Amino acid sequence: MRQHDRLISRRQALWRSGMGMGALGLAAVLRGVGAMQAADATSSGSPLAPRQPHFAARCKRVIHLFMNGGPSQLDSFDPKPLLKEWAGRPIPVSFRTERKTGTAFPSPFSFKKYGQCGLEVSELFPHTAASADRLCVIRSMQTDLPNHEPSLMMMNCGENLMSRPSLGSWITYGLGTENQNLPSFVVLCPGTPVVGSPLWNSSFLPAVYQGTHIPNNEKDPQKLIQYLRSSRETLDRQRRRLDLLEALNRRHSQARGNDSQLEASIQAMETAFRMQTEAPGALDIGQEKESTRARYGDSDFGRGCLMALRLVERGVRIVQIYYGNGQPWDNHDDILIHRKLAKDTDGPVAALLDDLKARGLFDETLVIFGSEFGRTPAVETSSLVNVQNGRDHNPYGFSIWLAGGGVKGGIAYGATDDFGFRAEQNRTHVHDLHATVLHLLGIDHTRLTYHYSGRDFRLTDVHGNVIKEILV
Repeated sequence: MRQHDRLISRRQALWRSGMGMGALGLAAVLRGVGAMQAADATSSGSPLAPRQPHFAARCKRVIHLFMNGGPSQLDSFDPKPLLKEWAGRPIPVSFRTERKTGTAFPSPFSFKKYGQCGLEVSELFPHTAASADRLCVIRSMQTDLPNHEPSLMMMNCGENLMSRPSLGSWITYGLGTENQNLPSFVVLCPGTPVVGSPLWNSSFLPAVYQGTHIPNNEKDPQKLIQYLRSSRETLDRQRRRLDLLEALNRRHSQARGNDSQLEASIQAMETAFRMQTEAPGALDIGQEKESTRARYGDSDFGRGCLMALRLVERGVRIVQIYYGNGQPWDNHDDILIHRKLAKDTDGPVAALLDDLKARGLFDETLVIFGSEFGRTPAVETSSLVNVQNGRDHNPYGFSIWLAGGGVKGGIAYGATDDFGFRAEQNRTHVHDLHATVLHLLGIDHTRLTYHYSGRDFRLTDVHGNVIKEILV
């Protein structure tokens, strides 16, 4: 063997060490779009080219509204009047909680029925409730643990532990995207939620499928994606430079055999170049009518909802919107803080549902509203709170809702016990939710697999059943 055949490049050395450093340069440009190309890339040369689903899809895209921190189902979409009768007394239902809890804590918010379906929703969400006949509220959700980090990982990646590919990564791996000039999977968050980027990463899937995080607290569309445009070169000159670089990379690739990392680098640079012309316009909500912008408001979350509308309108496969930095809905001390959070949320969500309908996108877009878990029906009494007017984490029974995209509207599926502590009817695990989301997109969750570390992995692992009762 010749000496130079035994040598390895710096890139190979870093890759073999497991550090995955080859993607860092491009990550600065794309904030998460592209690094390694899928081994099974399509014949078009793009791993993000649209692919056919396993069967006829009921929807084409997903908007995931994530209220990070854990809003209370008892104060939003799951009324429990019995708590008033038991106020100030220990409830006869008890499960292990993360922190010490005390007596029954009835909701300080009133509920009433909305729509022809008579769905009960609290006063916190009157505008969203106006669309009650479009909502499918699942009141029997369950997850595994009462802690933020593992529950965030479960809801986003189907596993309590790091690191597994995110839901958005699995979707784009399975279906590609309809618009090659924009990322297939966009994450909007003013800052980062607890855990951070592992919630939208691609883990062992090729990194071209990971989410692009855009901090939507920035109002200038030219600044939302850092380093997207060069201040020193015209697009024409960049195009010529990129063509030369691609030709050199192709020559290098032919000499060394197939190099998936190099192929991914080429693809990522192409995507970055195309994004310069389309991404700023897609994210520029100033192009909308003033009356439209007014309905969403000027909060980070409101702007994020309007951006999500414009992104799915342009073919982005999945957009995830986190309410805020950290875990803002984690109201251990005072549940009345929910009033302010809901006020920021309710109007934009209602506007998004209305505009999806008005623009002909509602039936092909699945909207998911929820969080990592719910909250307890008993008041928190731990020494960690200054005001005993809040609720602890509850993984045993909580609510989310779905709308559009092939689900029935105007229904409440499943139920918790009379106190709202644990799901009793039609218990629905996060794996079941994920299986259902993939099914609506035309994907059989048992067939969407990726071979890694000696076995086939899937989003739902060995679990999950499609919730057929909520499908149109």
